[in-house]
Amino acid sequence: MSPAQTVPHTVLGLETSCDETAAAVVRLDGETVEVLSSVVGSQIAEHAPYGGVVPEIAARAHVESIDAIADAALREAGLGYGDLTGVAATAGPGLVGGVMVGLSFGKAVALARGLPLVAVNHLEGHAVSARLGAHLPYPFLLLLVSGGHCQLLAVDGVGACRRLGSTIDDAAGEAFDKIAKTLGLPYPGGPALEKLAEGGDPERFPLPRMLLGRKDCDFSFSGLKTAAARIAEGLSADDDRRDLAAAVQAAIARQLAEKSDRAMQAYAAAHPGEDLRFVVAGGVAANRAVRARLQTAAEARGFTFAAPPLAYCTDNAAMIALAGAERLALGMADPLDAAARPRWPLDEAAAAASPTHVPGRKGAKA
Repeated sequence: MSPAQTVPHTVLGLETSCDETAAAVVRLDGETVEVLSSVVGSQIAEHAPYGGVVPEIAARAHVESIDAIADAALREAGLGYGDLTGVAATAGPGLVGGVMVGLSFGKAVALARGLPLVAVNHLEGHAVSARLGAHLPYPFLLLLVSGGHCQLLAVDGVGACRRLGSTIDDAAGEAFDKIAKTLGLPYPGGPALEKLAEGGDPERFPLPRMLLGRKDCDFSFSGLKTAAARIAEGLSADDDRRDLAAAVQAAIARQLAEKSDRAMQAYAAAHPGEDLRFVVAGGVAANRAVRARLQTAAEARGFTFAAPPLAYCTDNAAMIALAGAERLALGMADPLDAAARPRWPLDEAAAAASPTHVPGRKGAKA
């Protein structure tokens, strides 16, 4: 189908992979993306007493709110189910109990209304999320960095992502959250640590620089997390805690920038004469210090820099709707027996050929 014949797609997106119940309506008309609505129901109050996400509580909260939040998204868009051309739901990776809720609701809508279903990889949603806020053509180099994911990907489009590097232990967002907890900060820890770090001395506490001898694009944050936790145990003064928070934030931003710089060199060599674009997405992309460090690194290598609007950095359904719409525009849909997947790497070939985690061990989601 030629661009002039492209059919607009108006898609209801559903996201329930962790502790936000979200629904959104996005319209894709050629290269024009319009977010008609985006509703996110947070579960922070439910999980705060436990200092982190409790999977069973999350799943029950999704069940209780998914229908009301989907209805709210349609009302905000001024549309009904009959105005949709498709429904997209996160099918993984994530907490599988929650994933099943949103995917089952999406299947029910698709079946009742005769709509095509797209079972979206949550990571692919993050991969396209920067396209929600600005015109961003493919291809581009992506740093996906959040509480459960940390990887570098060459993105040629939906269904066409190639992994360049990944975390071998913890994700950057997980390190933020767990170090924040050792500092006595409230849940969610990442934003609280960023706020505490304001005005702190990032050079006061020396923290380890991981994987310095390796020439790949992989990440590691476990050693940093352990070292910071040990330092935090002996701190009580506010100035000391502020300096440690600043040091942690700077150390994470430095590692993300150094590994991204290595990926940029490889990506530029593989794309001679092309426009070079670097995108950062995921919850950690909302951290201002991280954004600034990555933007500086990108511009130094001749890459343009892009990141999603702050509202679309953390988990949301607009990115799921857009990924679904882009897939439908390519004629890609899924059967109603699509499975919920707790693990689902974007580059499945790379994950199978070079796994970051041995089967049976705990580790990053993908």
